Amino acid sequence: MQQLDPDLRALQEVRDYVSRARVACEAIHGWSQTRVDEVCKALVDAAARSAYDLAKLAVEETGIGRVHYKILKNLFAAEGTWASIKDEKTVGVIARDARKGLVEVATASGVIAGIIPTTNPTSTAIFKSLIALKGKNAIVISPHPRARRCIGETVEVLRRALERMGAPQDLVLSLSNPTIESTGALMKHKDVAIILATGGTGLVRAAYSSGKPAYGVGPGNVPCYVDRSADVALAARTVVQSQSFDNGTFCCSEQALVLDKPIEAQFLEHIRRAGAYVCNEEETRKLAALCNKGGHMNPDVVGQDPWKLAEWAGFKVARETTLLLAHQGGVGKDWPLSIEILAPVLSVHSVDGWREGCAVSMQILRYDGLGHTCAVWARDEQVLESWFLEKPASRIIVNGPSSQGAVGYSTNLVPSVSLGCGPQAGNITSDNISARHLVNIKRVAYPRQEWESVQQRDHARAARMGGEEAPRGSLLPGDPALSGGAPSRSSAFAAPAASNWQGNASLREAAPTQPQRASAATTASATPAPTFSTPKVSAAVKSPGGTPAAAPLASGGSAGSSAPRVANSSTPAPVNVPSPAGRAHFAGGSLSVDEIQSMMSHAGAGCPMGPCKGCPHHNVATGACHA
Repeated sequence: MQQLDPDLRALQEVRDYVSRARVACEAIHGWSQTRVDEVCKALVDAAARSAYDLAKLAVEETGIGRVHYKILKNLFAAEGTWASIKDEKTVGVIARDARKGLVEVATASGVIAGIIPTTNPTSTAIFKSLIALKGKNAIVISPHPRARRCIGETVEVLRRALERMGAPQDLVLSLSNPTIESTGALMKHKDVAIILATGGTGLVRAAYSSGKPAYGVGPGNVPCYVDRSADVALAARTVVQSQSFDNGTFCCSEQALVLDKPIEAQFLEHIRRAGAYVCNEEETRKLAALCNKGGHMNPDVVGQDPWKLAEWAGFKVARETTLLLAHQGGVGKDWPLSIEILAPVLSVHSVDGWREGCAVSMQILRYDGLGHTCAVWARDEQVLESWFLEKPASRIIVNGPSSQGAVGYSTNLVPSVSLGCGPQAGNITSDNISARHLVNIKRVAYPRQEWESVQQRDHARAARMGGEEAPRGSLLPGDPALSGGAPSRSSAFAAPAASNWQGNASLREAAPTQPQRASAATTASATPAPTFSTPKVSAAVKSPGGTPAAAPLASGGSAGSSAPRVANSSTPAPVNVPSPAGRAHFAGGSLSVDEIQSMMSHAGAGCPMGPCKGCPHHNVATGACHA
């Protein structure tokens, strides 16, 4: 049989891998939160153990960045990400609000398509796999062709960890022969639920035009303003550390220094002491010709050492040089180094005062950096406030490194290597993408307690405005539906049946009801009973033999029944305790655990017998009420 050509084989691989990933998702449908977290932790440990090997392979294959910093990125993607999400609930019921009658339930999204760039290949693969699995999703990764081997090896590390845990290995897959066509087919596949796209503007646009929900994160052109009120020495030292972090390959790294004139010379002197080199006019022209090709960043310069960039441009610097700085007289096409350059190269812009600094920083952000990140160094609160309010950046890093700060390494932002840029950049979110973005949240809602009175009030208001007092289906007096045998007005809005609570079942069965107790109950009925905004599920009570006995339903019976169900048909008739609104509510066994605890901790809160603590009817050991 004739073999398929590489393009067709790549497309077939997409179909096969998505199918396998979907089967893996179905296999873990019943996993508990504990099981999910155990497997995720195994992936974290495996990635951390392999951090050096994967970093070395990434630099060897791509020629981008530095091994030491790739190790740090791998550890951050594994352990840093896990530290931020390990306690997050992503399976089953994740939140309850008994008072509002709301329950939140997390479900898996399904198969995630993860597009991985060449700049941070192994760390991004670790990060995206981890946040996908945390929500019981599977991920199919499409690696950048120049990084497919190191990304493939990263995925193999994770798959072996899954195998050791007895989990489906196909929860994490990586295409072995990625092409432009196969990546597009992956993003458009009918069984792909969400796209996680990290890359250039074209890739992000393709992700959003695929017809699938997508988190696309694009380029950044990060200005770093240093105000006259800043700690200048610390600012210079930190900028060097930030840009030296894997040779500036994070898209949130500083790209342009915007220096206030009173401190410009001082800052440049400090940054020279930290190993930076300030290019002269001719060197700046040569560097611009190397880094900017047709108005775009030359991909060959990404993540390269400063001395190497200088040699390629046609001049020499010391091997220990940390940064190349080049003055620019403005921003835009006439100033070729004012674009984003993912390398240790920074344009330098001189301004007079924070207002001009603000304007120049805005120009840089608008030049292919909208919505991403900006940095500011100042101790003047007025300057900082202007940055917070005015800058169209989703992350504003104050007095710290932008590279490590925006990803949540040096700050308390959510740890992430996928940074949303918001609507101004064509992104769906401005968040640091994490596990919560890949989980579907269902919301369960019970009617508000006052709903019946609210709808009657609003019907009356609408009737005054429109003249129709009883529209069809409202079941108000005069509703034409009532003439056909539908429930009458009295039955449609009648108050619910009175409470059927008979007190503590075990005590009631052990001791006969005495006349004076009924009298006490009658007296207590004059005091309003506690009201609750949502139906409550009654707690199980125990029979004298210690086995659970059926308790009354909080809603007055099973679904579809019209009368409350009594736990024991031989018990005495219920005692009615009307609420202030004339509507009976259940107490005792119908209370939820949190309401019982609340009543016990707030003496007398709603109990007609008085405070629980110290009350002779209160069993301190069990919390039961024997009244």
